[in-house]
Parts: sequence; structure tokens; C-alpha cells
Amino acid sequence: MSQMPQLPQLSACPTCAEPLEAGDNYCGGCGADLSAAVPSARQEPEDYRLAAPAPVDPRTAAALDAPPPPGPAAPATQPTTPAGAPAGPPPHTQTHTSTGTAASAGTGAGADPRLSGGDSRPRCAACQEGTIDRDGYCEHCGHAQARERDHMERELAGVAAASDRGLRHHRNEDAFSVATAALPDGSPAVVAVVCDGVSSATRPDDASAAAAHAAEASLLTSLPRGAHPKQAMNEAIVAAADAVTALAAETAAPVPQEEPQRHQNAPACTIVSAVVTGDMLTVGWIGDSRVYWVPDDRATQPARLTEDDSWAAQMVAAGLMSEAEAYADERAHAITGWLGADAYELEPHTASFKPDRPGVVVVCSDGLWNYAESAEEMARAVPPDARGRPLQSARVLVGHALNGGGHDNVTVAVVPFPAAPGGAGSA
Repeated sequence: MSQMPQLPQLSACPTCAEPLEAGDNYCGGCGADLSAAVPSARQEPEDYRLAAPAPVDPRTAAALDAPPPPGPAAPATQPTTPAGAPAGPPPHTQTHTSTGTAASAGTGAGADPRLSGGDSRPRCAACQEGTIDRDGYCEHCGHAQARERDHMERELAGVAAASDRGLRHHRNEDAFSVATAALPDGSPAVVAVVCDGVSSATRPDDASAAAAHAAEASLLTSLPRGAHPKQAMNEAIVAAADAVTALAAETAAPVPQEEPQRHQNAPACTIVSAVVTGDMLTVGWIGDSRVYWVPDDRATQPARLTEDDSWAAQMVAAGLMSEAEAYADERAHAITGWLGADAYELEPHTASFKPDRPGVVVVCSDGLWNYAESAEEMARAVPPDARGRPLQSARVLVGHALNGGGHDNVTVAVVPFPAAPGGAGSA
């Protein structure tokens, strides 16, 4: 959860007394709307997840007391490409984007989702009696339904990613995209994008979804045409910014029923992306999501490849605080750069590197690096076989954050370097 500087807020939720962090508009424990400053009539049940050494997604089985439905989850709904943005990836491109803009509530195992009287709303998976309202709660028993974005995973040849709601927040405001494409010479390009919605802004989940989708579409258009990766990265961040800015026009629409008192301001998010092309690694970012380089040979020094746009980073850069002091401050995660209509002048950061040995690129939101802040800590958290098992490694890293407390949404992409030969466009 990235935060923009703002006035002090409540220190505890008026509904469930859950301690609050600066910038929270919703309670991470019960989901109450804090801008209303009154107790909510409905509370989300106590979090039913237990952090385990093997990071799995236990929500559905534990919360609903029923086995999860077989097979992988359906791909999340993607936002419409903004006017003027590329309509989609070019030929010979394989892509998976976990950027759903709306939570979906499922029906209970074996339940008939239709109610008498022609009501087609889904039944509650917990009580099998009530129907599910717009914000995902049962109108009969009040049980929160599992949402598709609570836990997401994707894997392609040469890249994998995972995202989790965490243990304190009522929804996942992160989004990611992973994709592969063929460069003009036929070699693969591997793309990973991670976006973190600003919780103090309106519709942070929509902002992160729109940014991830737009950045992916831009990269998968420019790279196969031969654009230099740094130029392509810069254009992708600009496209992501335009997509998030376009959402601001929709904030004038009627406020959703489930958010009657929420303050309306411009949707916002951070972005970080990595592209592997041949022997080059290119990164780009705005905000405080990060990229780490972790070599296979752990005797070799790992590195953090991005610098945060944050209050803490400014204090350290100015020599006013040590890094430990700055990140221990409650203002540490107040960001100084973001995507959105109310952002300051857009200044994408880009950099290219040529690692001289194999390893993995870790692209993540602060929900992970809060529990592995230094490059050395991140390297210790990354499994030794990460380059050969990127999806399992992404799961392990999500589990590392959940076991550490899971106070935020957690999203991580693991990109093996160099890229797997023949990975682009493979089925």
C-alpha cells in the first residue's frame, strides 16, 4: 500500500479497534470506511488465513468451510485500453495480465446460484441462503466472499508472478502483468510489470489494473518493432500514467453504493517494470515499488536496482537521516512520485544493466520488500533454485511476507536472467 502525504487520521478503527496506518481510508481488519468516521453496521469476519511455511492460498477452504472449485481461476477482467493506446499485443506474443478491475463473488460448491423469483444473483458460499451484494458480502449472514484478486498467480516461459491480499487489508489493490514477445531478430523479450494502488486515493485497485494493462500493451507494441528497451520503457510508463489519469474523469460519477461516504479524489498508483532482452536488463519505475537483482551465485553481491520516490528516500539522499532511521519513521512510505491526474510532473525513471552472470530479477511492491528491505535480505529470501522454478519462488516470496505479518498487499514477479531461449510466443 503506497501512501500519499495527507493529514493525520484515526489511530484505530471505530468499528473493530484495529490499529490504523497513516493514509488508510479503509480498515485493514474489518473493511470499514474510515472516511465516514462512524461504526459500520457490517463487519468482515476475523481473518481466517494462517501464514504457513509453504505459501498456499487457504482463503476459500478455511473461510467458506468448503473445498475450492477445481481448476485455475478464470483470468481477471481487464480495463479497456484508453483512447490512443495500443489495442493489444502484436502477433507472436504471449501474455498474461492479472489486472482485474472488479471483484467477483462465486457461488458455493454445488449451489444453485438462482433464487426463487428469477433472482440470478449468486448465493453465499458459507450459508447457502443469502445473496451477495455489490461489495461481496452475504446479505443474510454478512460473510465476506472470496474475491478473484485476493490471490493471483501467472507463469509463462521465462517469468512468473504472484499477488496476495495480505493479512490486514480487505481487498488487493496491487496488480501485475507478465508477458513475452519476439524481438525483430527472433530473440525473446520478457516483461514484468507490478503496480501498487495508493490506498488514500479513490479506486486504487482500478488504478493499478489500468496502469499494468497499459504498460504491458505499450511494451508489447514497441519492443517487437525494434524500439530500444529504455525508450520502450519510458513510453510504457507514460501510457500507464495516461490510463490512470483517464480514470479521474469517472470520479465525478455517482459514488458506488458500498462507498457512500468515501472522499472522491484522483485514482493513483505506483509502477515498476523490468524487461529482459538478450543480455540487457532494463528497469523503469515511479513510486516506491522495487526491482532487485539476485545472482545464482550467492557469494556474489545482490543489488537493488531502483530508488524510491518516497519521503524516506529523500531524507536519506539529503543526509538528514540514516536509512534505518528514515524507514522506521511513520512517514517513510509517503510517496513523492505516482501515476494519476493529481501527480506532479511526470518523470519516469529508467536504467539498463548488463549482468555478467545468471540470476533472477525480483520485481515487487512494498508489501514484500518491507520484510526483505536490503538486497542481502531479499537474496536470502529468494530460493536457491529460483531461476529454474520462478513460480514456486514467487510463491515462497509471497509466503515470506505473509509469515512476516502480511500487513500489506503483496505482489512479486520473478524473471530468470538470461531469458529462456525460444520462450517468446510459445504456447
